[in-house]
Amino acid sequence: MTGTAVPERIRQAVAALDVRAGDRLLEICCGGGVAVGLVCPLLTTGTITAVDRSATATARAVRRNAGSVRDGRATIATAAFTEPGLTAAGLAGRRFGKIFAINVNLFWTGPARAELALATHLLAPGGALYAFYEPPGERLDERLDERLDELAAKVTGTFEAGGFAAEVLRLSAAVVGIAGRP
Repeated sequence: MTGTAVPERIRQAVAALDVRAGDRLLEICCGGGVAVGLVCPLLTTGTITAVDRSATATARAVRRNAGSVRDGRATIATAAFTEPGLTAAGLAGRRFGKIFAINVNLFWTGPARAELALATHLLAPGGALYAFYEPPGERLDERLDERLDELAAKVTGTFEAGGFAAEVLRLSAAVVGIAGRP
């Protein structure tokens, strides 16, 4: 992987995923593909599929991870995380053991019913959905703990309303994750 320094939240999220050599992962809103670049070296028979609705972002992700795309470990597509979006990108019918998103508003700003139903459909038996967050602003902000707790509570509520059992993963003083299983 080439490029600038990897943000700590992305390192922590990938570590929390506990990627195994044969895992099949899906990243929602992959941006420039930084997480893809951390996941691919951990895979041998596994794959990561990464989607983002921004063609500019996916072009950056493809450039950053060109070797992994060439060797088949990574598939990067411009697509919204919707059934029509994934179908149009040729990704329909795939199943994943781990689906994740890093700093994606989707799961804390609203009910995300359609997206959670889609995730349930895309998850392989025993699979999990992960959402990781690092709130913007200074790491030393006195409200950081309060903000992380608020994010965790909102995402947990969204996951549970969508039929997921949720577990909060406090990754560090600045990063929280929520793991959900249907």
